[in-house]
Amino acid sequence: MQKKVLALHDLSGFGRSSLVPIIAVLSAGGHQCVPLPTAVFSTHTAIPNWVTTDLTSAMQGTIEQYDALGLRFEAVYAGFLGSADQIDRVREAAQRLKTPDGITLIDPVMGDNGKVYDTYTPEMCTRMRELCAIADIITPNTTEAAILMDWDPCSRPRTAEEAWEWLRALRAQYGAQVVLTGLDFEQGKVGSGCLSDTGGTLSLHRRIDRYYPGTGDLFASVMLGALLNGHSLPAACERAGEYVKDCIAYTAEQQTDPMHGVQFEKLLYKLIGEQHEA
Repeated sequence: MQKKVLALHDLSGFGRSSLVPIIAVLSAGGHQCVPLPTAVFSTHTAIPNWVTTDLTSAMQGTIEQYDALGLRFEAVYAGFLGSADQIDRVREAAQRLKTPDGITLIDPVMGDNGKVYDTYTPEMCTRMRELCAIADIITPNTTEAAILMDWDPCSRPRTAEEAWEWLRALRAQYGAQVVLTGLDFEQGKVGSGCLSDTGGTLSLHRRIDRYYPGTGDLFASVMLGALLNGHSLPAACERAGEYVKDCIAYTAEQQTDPMHGVQFEKLLYKLIGEQHEA
C-alpha cells in the first residue's frame, strides 16, 4: 500500500528548498506527499527582498478537514516553522492524523554554521524543544543540536567520540531516534550520525567544497522516503548522504549560483524504484 506523508513546511517558489524538493523526492520514492504549507515565500530567505504570505490561519482548518475525512498518514514531517502557533499545529497534526505505527519526523530548523536564525526567538527555541520531545525522529544539524541541548550554538563535535556523545545526549533528553547532520570532524569528509534503540552509525562522505541552501530538506526527505520503504535508519542515512553528495557534485560542475540550490531534478532517477528494493 502506498504510504502517505503529511509535510508541514513553507513553500519557497525559487531556490530549491522546503516543499519543492520534499514533494519531488518523496514522490520519486513511491510515496504520496500531501503538503500543508505553513507559508508561501517568493524565494528562500537567503535570497534578499523575498516576500511572504503567512498561512497559519489555514492550518487548523486543513487539519480538521483531514481528520473529518478519516485521512491518516504514515508520516507527519515538519521543518521550518514561523511561529509558536505553527508549532502547536504541528503537534496537533501528529496527534490527530498520524497512523498508530507512523513516524513523526521533526527537522528542528533553527540555525546553521553556529548561528541561530534571526526569526527564532528564545521562546521559539524553547517551543521547538517541546515539539522534539513528541517526535519519533529528530534531524538537527550540529548548530540545532547545540540549541536543543542548551549549549553554545558555536560548539560542534570535534571527533567521532564526541559525535557519539552528542547522539547519546540528544537521545537521552528527547527519547527520539536521532540523526545528527553536518558532522565534519574528519579531513575532507562530511556526513551524519544516527542512533536508535537498535544501535547507530556514523556515515561520512566526500566533502564537496560548496554550500547550497536546501540540502537539509533534501537529506531528510530522502531519508524519510527510504525509511517508509523499509530500510533501516543507518541505511536510510547512508542513502540520503550519498544522494545529497551526488547532487552537490553535479551542481558544482554546472557552476550555477549557489543561492539557486542544488539541481536535484537531474538525479531523481536514483530514487525512482527504491520502493522495490527494501
